[in-house]
Amino acid sequence: PCREKQAEALLRLMGHPETGACQSIFIYGHASTGKTLLVSGILTTLHLKHAYVNAVEAYTTRILFETILNQLTRTVPCADNGFSNFANCDNMCDFLRHLRNEVSEDLDSPTPVYVVIDNAERLRELDPVVLAAFLRLQELTKKHICVILISEIVWEKFRCGTGFCEPYFVHFPQYSQDELVKILCSYCPKGYSEEFYTRYLHLLLSVFFTVTRNLRELQYAAQLNFPKFCAPIVEGSATESDIHKLWRNIEPHMRKTLQSVYLREVTSAQFENVQSREGEADGATSRGHETGKAPRRGVVELPFYSRFLLLAAYMASYNPPGTDRKFFVKNQGKMKRRRSHKPKEKPSNHLLGPKPFPLNRMMAIFYAIVDEQVAPSAMIFSQIKTLVSLRL
Repeated sequence: PCREKQAEALLRLMGHPETGACQSIFIYGHASTGKTLLVSGILTTLHLKHAYVNAVEAYTTRILFETILNQLTRTVPCADNGFSNFANCDNMCDFLRHLRNEVSEDLDSPTPVYVVIDNAERLRELDPVVLAAFLRLQELTKKHICVILISEIVWEKFRCGTGFCEPYFVHFPQYSQDELVKILCSYCPKGYSEEFYTRYLHLLLSVFFTVTRNLRELQYAAQLNFPKFCAPIVEGSATESDIHKLWRNIEPHMRKTLQSVYLREVTSAQFENVQSREGEADGATSRGHETGKAPRRGVVELPFYSRFLLLAAYMASYNPPGTDRKFFVKNQGKMKRRRSHKPKEKPSNHLLGPKPFPLNRMMAIFYAIVDEQVAPSAMIFSQIKTLVSLRL
């Protein structure tokens, strides 16, 4: 829903069986804007032959090539075939040869074949020839193949070197507030009218819309808070028309949910259990001090990047700033030979305790220890704020 213009543009670029499709299409837009869902829906509904690969899972060229060939030839590695692939492809030349020869019977039909690569920005980590060849796959194989690249970043960040063939672009903008209400209203729980659920969504978006437009996060927040919103109606103390009373009841719960946007690693049931145990844990703490027993609390794991942020803060607080270049910059571990002299004994940094450090230094260490490239975003800084508020 709410993607009629993008669907029309894609159908026009994907072409008809008689005329063929264009060589390559680049689809870009923010996360949770319906890119993958719309493409897979069109290919499935029209029964078009295609191969779908997530570049995060296909992290090497061999896995990428063999996955595409397996899907186009309907080869499923199993015990009957010894868990073997359709063909072994170590480079682009072998991949093109198999497409031209072994798969020629499937690709000579007038109906185009589509190769969809999701999270296409990961292709930049491979050999630059791979991306350039996929953009010209129809030209190199002389077959009716259309390559569809899906990414969250703009095309300007893909360009490197020469030999690139410019694809056709389809942009997926973020959903507006009315579009989000229309989409979320399709998940209206049974027993409630769409008008009542629409009012609830407008109240929800008045709080969350300035923070996030991610459809998944908003759907999660809507499903999590709706039972609390309807609690006075279930108890019989309010009706569906008492919006102000229902709003006063749900407002504190929405504030708690607002603090966990993009930071949750638990399910809604676990999140509700943690919230319900907060009061019990506080009471158990007071009773534990009286009896001398420590209360048992539920353990909630930290988000992925928060763990690296804590490690970076620990290193920045205990390691001297002069050692950062030695520890976190490549080829800086070799020390020049100097005259041997007895250094002055210094007390251990752990005995001296942690020292204050600037935020820029901690972020530099964070980027050095994380394996993948992480762009500075509101999500990272919101996690820092949460860690500081928790005194971690």
